[in-house]
Amino acid sequence: QCFSADMRSPAVQRIEDVLALRGRQFREDNGPLAHQVQPDSFVEINNFYTATIYEKGAEVIRMLATLVGPEGYRDALDLYFARHDGEAATIDDWLRVFEDATGRDLSQFKLWYKQAGTPRLHVSEDWEDGAYTLHFQQEVPPTPGQDEKQPMVIPVAVGLIGPNGNEVMPTRVLEITEKRQSFRLRGLGARPVPSLLRDFSAPVILKRESSPEERAFLLAHDTDAFNRWEAGRALAKEVLTAMVTGEEPPLSLYLDALATMVRDDSLDPAFRALAMGLPGQDDMAQTLADAGLTPDPDAIWEATETLRQEIAEHLQDSLPRLSAEMVVEEPYAPDHAQSGKRALALALLRLTTRLDGGAAAERLFESADNMTLSLGALGCLLDAEKGEAALVAFEERWQGDALVMDKWFAMQVAHARPEKAADVAERLTLHPAFTMANPNRFRAVFGALAMHPAGFHGKDGSGYRLLADWIIRLDPKNPQIAARMCSAFETWGRYDADRQGMMRDQLARIARTPDLSRDTAEMVGRILGD
Repeated sequence: QCFSADMRSPAVQRIEDVLALRGRQFREDNGPLAHQVQPDSFVEINNFYTATIYEKGAEVIRMLATLVGPEGYRDALDLYFARHDGEAATIDDWLRVFEDATGRDLSQFKLWYKQAGTPRLHVSEDWEDGAYTLHFQQEVPPTPGQDEKQPMVIPVAVGLIGPNGNEVMPTRVLEITEKRQSFRLRGLGARPVPSLLRDFSAPVILKRESSPEERAFLLAHDTDAFNRWEAGRALAKEVLTAMVTGEEPPLSLYLDALATMVRDDSLDPAFRALAMGLPGQDDMAQTLADAGLTPDPDAIWEATETLRQEIAEHLQDSLPRLSAEMVVEEPYAPDHAQSGKRALALALLRLTTRLDGGAAAERLFESADNMTLSLGALGCLLDAEKGEAALVAFEERWQGDALVMDKWFAMQVAHARPEKAADVAERLTLHPAFTMANPNRFRAVFGALAMHPAGFHGKDGSGYRLLADWIIRLDPKNPQIAARMCSAFETWGRYDADRQGMMRDQLARIARTPDLSRDTAEMVGRILGD
């Protein structure tokens, strides 16, 4: 994380890291496969290569660095290498070094390694006589094998923004150690707007009542780049939720705030590209489930498509100018300046494709001198259902490069309309270049199907049946990948009764397979709660 942030943009890298964490690890932590960063035991060691152990584990170390500060972290690292260079050190060795180097008691912090689940942090506030008080209440939901949880150490980076948009309190870290805790901030001339969990200072889910107007304000004025992006994402979620549930969405507020952001030439193009992205459909499904609603994958897909079209039409007059400004005239270079321009150019192209039917994407596909633009243009053509000729040309050019062809396979499934996704995946298994002996090729097709919520969760259950068929075929040859692909079913409990029943049936069919590997049997058993 830190190396990539130093080489590129810290804000952009942080957003991308959090997107990956929420997309994979939060999902894992919220379902039947939840487990500790440092598990007490295992059935099959191959099932230890998880988002919790790797991605959440990285976040735990990041929190430790936040709590002890840069100097304390450097002192601890120096001591760690002095003691353990060349050794197979344990997590306990690692934490003991920090205690010895900083004098800090980390016994409560160790719960991050021992307790599964994503903490929820509820926040409310009071304002009285120039004092602003933040009230925090933490809870860690029960997870398999862990019904009772203890309060965690949660570093919450906080800033305050005044009514005029100026920062009135720079970032400070509030250390939450109790189930309920309050902090009073004095000396303020007017009630501020809080910027909470800056730079995503802890891997928690923040729960706080706020208005669309406040989110739009933070999107425009927050001095923390991550939280500025987060405000826009929260506002987009509110719009999508209203569209799905049939309520009146704060659409104009969101579109105007987004347009201001996109047109702001002082902002990093890579940041603007990320700010234009909408919440993923699996993310929206979990958001609805958290609100006590049963997510409908088809309704989420339709709402997302509708909002993308609204954004394209709202930015229509600005798209030509912005796109022209993102053209890179210099020879290709993999640096931050050029990659940021390419990212924004493709985000703009995806909108333009909704207005011109793919004409601009076709031109870019023909002229692209690098893989980023070529793949981006191909994706736009697939979205417009005009990608057949481009797919043929791409395959002819890159058929000798296995890694590039993995992308060719994956894109066709990822960009398929929901009702066609399972059929596209099945058709691709008949392609001469498809082989389940190549794990990357298998993941390219079936990983893309699993990550296409409206396609995988089709009402007819064809996505479930197809994936189960291939897990059963793959298990004798590569039980590790077969087991990992079972995680596509881990969210079965949040959907409607029909989908739940179809997923349980396919999991039961996998479980009944003769000579099923320990890897896959363990995963299926945990998902079913057996």
